[in-house]
This record gives sequence, structure tokens and C-alpha cells, in this order.
Amino acid sequence: MKKLLLIPALLSATLTLATEYNYELSPIIGYNFAEGNLGIKNDGHALGALEMQFNTPESKISPEFSLLYSPKVKYENGGNTRFVRGAFNGVYNFDKQGYIVPFTKLGVGIERISDENRHNKTGFFADAGVGVKVPFTDNLSMKLEALYMAKIAKHNSIADSNLVTMLGLTYAFGKQAEEKKPLQEDTVREEVVVVVVDGDDDNDGVLNSQDSCLETRAGVKVDALGCPAVLDSDKDGVSDSYDRCPNTPQGDKVDSVGCTINLDIDNDGVLNDKDICPNTVSGEAVNSDGCAKTVTLQITFKSASADIEANSAPAINEYADFLTTYTNYSAKIVGYTDNTGSKKLNEKLSQERANQVRALLIDRGVNPNQVTALGLGSANPVADNATAEGRAKNRRIEAELTRN
Repeated sequence: MKKLLLIPALLSATLTLATEYNYELSPIIGYNFAEGNLGIKNDGHALGALEMQFNTPESKISPEFSLLYSPKVKYENGGNTRFVRGAFNGVYNFDKQGYIVPFTKLGVGIERISDENRHNKTGFFADAGVGVKVPFTDNLSMKLEALYMAKIAKHNSIADSNLVTMLGLTYAFGKQAEEKKPLQEDTVREEVVVVVVDGDDDNDGVLNSQDSCLETRAGVKVDALGCPAVLDSDKDGVSDSYDRCPNTPQGDKVDSVGCTINLDIDNDGVLNDKDICPNTVSGEAVNSDGCAKTVTLQITFKSASADIEANSAPAINEYADFLTTYTNYSAKIVGYTDNTGSKKLNEKLSQERANQVRALLIDRGVNPNQVTALGLGSANPVADNATAEGRAKNRRIEAELTRN
């Protein structure tokens, strides 16, 4: 008799597996929490989104196309940009739990940034999300969703992270099939005996019939419902199931996987998330942005000439990138020579070399008003002109940086 009583329950569960509509369209609004090193003001911004999901009765995994648009994102150092993201995800739809329908998703996408900076570039990302739908009617639901996006960063060895929380409506349409008609009184009914075999597919110690998380990762501690227990042994704010550094010293600031972040990598007294010059030479005095007032650019010239050699291009490109990114800074390009030759000739040559460096910076997009040039000849030597090595060090280009 108990086995026969299982029949209505199994039929009901079968019906909940099937999605009644072919399509789901979801207009959404939300807020993007950005990782601190991206240079975005207040580390966040509002956005709008549109999601289109395609359902089939044969599968609980549905393809979904998403478009996310952030119309006005402010940078910490001034200026605005726009984000346009497109993503393709596979959405796994769980059975209805009370009044809600949980789901999870996984996929890839591309992020287009209208005005890039040195820490925030256009590129591809991977995403993962969770959410629920709360039905109002047969085909209209409220949708709550959280989406994590990780984009490979070119400026460091880790991924740039964004977390988006969203709220919207889901409209389902395109009915898949007509509802089954009730059995007629004269229909012959067959009694079916169903034998239920319980198991533990994810080997977490909780039987499938009691397990609310049937795909728990191997080795993760679970609660009575078979879901990962929220444990944080080293109290760093990252649960043990996701903590790659489970013994972090107490008080250390950690990243999203629980590993200690080096707060000041160049030891200049300015924290990394505020340091726009992260490779300052040790011991140099810096301003509140972590930048030295004067730096020596690694630029070489042909002998007794203002022609810049090709191996100097990286130094010029890097300095041009800085000035075009941080337009609140100005630079004075100062040329020096050794003491070989007359004072007048050295001053003329140093001025020509400084002018040439300024011209190349402008060619690479620097505002002419940001950069000036000055030749000081053999003045202010940094080494002994009596040796070839010293003279080589004195033939140099320095950039004096000023924050406007």
C-alpha cells in the first residue's frame, strides 16, 4: 500500500520537471560591485539587463543569452565610460521549492569598455550565477539573481572580478503542449507498483531522497540537507569549501579565494589599490598616488644626434600610456649630456633630444598641454664624467611629474 501511495507523488514530481513554456524573457535592473583595483569610483555602478532563455521539455538545462548595459561608469581619477556585456549561459532549473523556483547558471561572455584605462580593458570573461523565480501568475514571475564575472587581467596575474545583483520580471510564453485532459470514468486504470531505490550519488553521506544539493563537490563538509556547510576555520571571510589558503594569519586582508593580498607590493607606503605607479624604485620619495616626482626614462640616442634608437620604444610607450590615462598629471621632459664638447653645443643637443621625446609622446596620444621639454646640457651630472661609464649615465632623459 505504501508503494502505491508513491505514485501520485512521482507523477507530480515528473510534472514539475517539465517547463510549460518554450521561452522566457526577463528585463532586469541591478547593481555591479567592481573589484577595487579597476579604478571605478565607489567600486560600483547601476546597470540594466535583458535575458532570453530557451526551454525544452527534454532537459533541465536551458541555453540563455544575456545583454548587460552600464550607461555611465565613473573612474576614480575622472572621466566616464560605458560597459556593454554579452553572455551565453547554460541555466540549470531546479524543481519548485515551496513558492520559489531556484536556478543556477554557468557560461562565458565578452565585455566591451568604451573608454579603457590601464587596469580595465575590453576582454572575455567567465561567469557563474544563482537565483530564484517567484511566480505571480502562470507565466509571470519576479526574478532575483546574483552573477559573478571573472575576466583575465593583462595588468596582473589574477582575474578582475565583478559581482552583479539583479531584480526583474520574467515573462514566459510559447506553450509547449496542451494540458492533459482528465481521465473519463470509463477509462481502464492500471495500477503500477513503483520500487524506489535510494542512494547517495555525490557520496556526501546524505541519501538522495533527503539531499537538497545532489552535486556537492567531493570532500566538502555538508549539513543535514546535503548542502555545503558554511565553515570558515581561519575566519578570513571565505568559507572553507572555497578557501585555497585555509590557514591565513588572523587579520590579513585576503582575496576572493582566501589568500593574503600584498597590500604594498613596491613598499613605497601607498597601498596597491591607491597606487597608480606600482613599480616605484625602492627608497624613492613618492606622492599620495605612489608616483615619484622625477624618473629617468630608459631612452638611448645615436651618437651626437637627437635620433632615438628603436630599443627606446617601450619606455616611451609606457610613459605615454600613463599620461593619457592620468590626465591630471603634467610632465617636463629634461635632456642632459655628458661634458664632452662645448657647453653651447651640449645645451642645443640636450634640447633637441628633449623635444624629440616630447614629440613622440604627443604622437602616442598625449595632450600637448601636458608635456614640455627643456635641455640643460651637461648640468646636474649623476656620475663621474671622467669615466666612460659615468658619461653614459649622464647622457640621460628625465621626466619631472607634476599633479595638476
